[in-house]
Amino acid sequence: MLIGVSPVISPELISVLHRMGHGDELVLSDAFYPADSCNTRVLRADGIKIPALLDGILRLINIDSYVPDALVMMQAVKGDTLDPAVEASYVKAIKNIYPDSPAITRIDRFAFYERSKSAFAIVVTGETVKYGNIILKKGVVPVAAHWAL
Repeated sequence: MLIGVSPVISPELISVLHRMGHGDELVLSDAFYPADSCNTRVLRADGIKIPALLDGILRLINIDSYVPDALVMMQAVKGDTLDPAVEASYVKAIKNIYPDSPAITRIDRFAFYERSKSAFAIVVTGETVKYGNIILKKGVVPVAAHWAL
């Protein structure tokens, strides 16, 4: 364990977050997501819900502030409905760390799958809510603001 790092963040996830560059994307998927069909870099976070992961991850990286779609979720398939509580729980976790974060963009299910193919990594979580997947785009880390080198 590291001081200041949430226990929901695995060593593998710390490594992925460290190796990601600004503009790289990380998919936090639900437990049923076809991760291995979409990407070769798949991490497991079984039993861990996405709001807890968002809280832990966003203490270590920031969200890209230069693009309009730094936070992306799936739209409901025609004839289906979204549970607004899912997005609200994600927004709450995000805004707790980044109060000025951009709004979440919604895209078609198959566009989401395509986008996850070019993501840096997919983290399969223990999330079981419908339409619970989210993509985060990593921003530029202002090194000078954190450390005097």
